[in-house]
Amino acid sequence: MDNPTESSSGVGVIDKAAQVLNALESGPATLAHLVASTHLARPTAHRIAVALEYHRLVTRDSQGRFVLGPRLAELARAAGEDHLLVAAGPVLAALRDKTHESAQLYRRQGDVRVCVANAERPIGLRDSIPVGATMSMQGGSAAQVLLAWEEPDRLHRGLVGSRFNATMLSAVRRRGWSQSVGEREPGVASVSAPVRGSSGKVVAAISISGPIDRMGRQPGRTHGAVVVAAARRLSEALRHDEDR
Repeated sequence: MDNPTESSSGVGVIDKAAQVLNALESGPATLAHLVASTHLARPTAHRIAVALEYHRLVTRDSQGRFVLGPRLAELARAAGEDHLLVAAGPVLAALRDKTHESAQLYRRQGDVRVCVANAERPIGLRDSIPVGATMSMQGGSAAQVLLAWEEPDRLHRGLVGSRFNATMLSAVRRRGWSQSVGEREPGVASVSAPVRGSSGKVVAAISISGPIDRMGRQPGRTHGAVVVAAARRLSEALRHDEDR
């Protein structure tokens, strides 16, 4: 039998769904982890998670673990609560138009990063990353940005198994942008910069990505300043909205 929750609305299935979503707030979870953190019976946790997945409130990462789904971001944006996503649309579109490469916005969620907004290159060869896609924190320019300004202990834990090192992240902090060439995926290059909230904390990474043959093996030299400028515009828009 499922353990009772400390706080109950009186509608059991809603309470159980909320338990699963709350458990996923800290990052990807296997079914065993969901059972341990929610105290739901294994069949119940599985049934609730799969039902939430059907409605895109939950999805799976590349390892088959449950993660929060793209529908949550869509609902938050529709409600006007997620200022970052509301502000990101025109900034990403402008960045795409200026660089002629696909643009993305990533947030960190536990040990993965999630694409929460994008502006695709309309024609030609492109690096297509759908909203809701989860990617490793161990490779790619956005992963570098999302890790570079972390507290030292969390930063060093994040470097375990990564395709970049502390010296590279120090250079990212000094320049204000990161680049990767074939680091996340063979043949793909990218450039990223940090988006900051009103407190100055890095809350997201804005990126462009495309084929190495077009972006070159030093894409930051060409696009770093443009991506940084876009990140600053988005940071300023976010701070303006948060200060209202």
